[in-house]
Amino acid sequence: MKTREEADSIGKKMVPATAYYGIQSLRAAENFKITNLKIHPRLVRALALVKKAAAISNRDIGLLVERKARAIIQACDEVAGGSLQEQFIVDAVQGGAGTSINMNMNEVLANRAIEILGGSKGDYQLVHPNNHVNMSQSTNDVLPTAIRIATIRMLEEVVDEVGRLEEALRDKSREFDDVIKMGRTQLQDAVPIRLGQEFSAYASAVSRDRERIAASIDDLAVINLGATAVGTGLNADLEYVNSVTEVLKEITGLSLQQSENMVDATQNVDALVGVSSVLKTAAVNLSKIASDLRLMSSGPRAGFNEIDLPAVQPGSSIMPGKVNPVIPEVVNQVAFQIIGNDQVISMAAEAGQLELNVMQPVLVYNLFQSIEMLENALETFIDNCIVGIKANRERCRELVDRSVGIITAINPHVGYETAARIVKRALEEERSVKDIILEEGILSAEELKKILNPFEMTEPGIAGKDLLDI
Repeated sequence: MKTREEADSIGKKMVPATAYYGIQSLRAAENFKITNLKIHPRLVRALALVKKAAAISNRDIGLLVERKARAIIQACDEVAGGSLQEQFIVDAVQGGAGTSINMNMNEVLANRAIEILGGSKGDYQLVHPNNHVNMSQSTNDVLPTAIRIATIRMLEEVVDEVGRLEEALRDKSREFDDVIKMGRTQLQDAVPIRLGQEFSAYASAVSRDRERIAASIDDLAVINLGATAVGTGLNADLEYVNSVTEVLKEITGLSLQQSENMVDATQNVDALVGVSSVLKTAAVNLSKIASDLRLMSSGPRAGFNEIDLPAVQPGSSIMPGKVNPVIPEVVNQVAFQIIGNDQVISMAAEAGQLELNVMQPVLVYNLFQSIEMLENALETFIDNCIVGIKANRERCRELVDRSVGIITAINPHVGYETAARIVKRALEEERSVKDIILEEGILSAEELKKILNPFEMTEPGIAGKDLLDI
């Protein structure tokens, strides 16, 4: 393999001649073999846009000559469009507060710009990674800015998927609105509820998640670009500081705004912790829904069997015909991972010291994983489970009729002591409450039918109120 010699402040090193990355990227790749995963493509593209904004601003105020600026901007556009992704070789988790990520970008853009200008890779007299590509910048302002841009874009897609889930659940709530079933508290029979009411409750919880995730995007739009190393803006011309955020805003189409306190914005990552928190909340809600579906579909003969989930794959290598609730199961597992990631993110954010949080690489690694896993889980939950759920109407009604829980609706008509006695006898004799009431002549069949009307039992008020002898 042909190589070229490059040098940095530590010494010299041979770099593959065809590589767009340089010596600092190679050192980082050798130092940090942690996850075997490279910089996330979303972060690469977002960082390229930040570099483009910097190049435009530096050119416009006369710090970067037009020829070099044009080449750097073209290189940024190519990388932002997805080119040269394989040249970003540093591990996603690394020491150095993300300097390796920034230098990997600087070197790739410099060498591509050199190529555009007709030079050979490594000829940093033409375009230098630090002096030209990184002009007026620090890792500590460009990387946090890129992280926020990438996170916003990813969250926008999650919001769309959460909205799809909400609508799918509302569709099911309407479809199942006439299905009466037993409500349960502490896994014990409680009082009747409509299956549609349960799905409506799920939709409402998901709606709140959608609103929380969308609201978290606003905090991410506040960036520290122009802050350089510690928030003071050292080595960045005031004209650059005052213009670069507006340039980036125009490039991205996002409602970005420069922080009023750049030192604060450089030190702290609480906006990212906030995102993780709402993702965790959404994961908890999703996991609860998934667990409910597993319970309601349990059986089919020896369980609740109140709903049927779509059969997406055989469930056993030894038990013929067995079908498992694999989609809700994977949603549960995604939720566990997101909850764990939130703990890592919290610890990484807390570990920031003085003017910088150096733990952002592991924070971002976990945050992006949470976002991607949540989006993927939402997609499979909707398309492979929710839309195909069917209600076992007769089974639901059978469990209501067999349950002693309906005595609660009858209680106002017969009194607490009589109701308690009926329940005790029903359990001892393994008979229905309705049979015993009819046998003892406590209420007529017509009265029971009115009192046990599904909608009267599942709405505020006293079922069969007009029958009360008040």
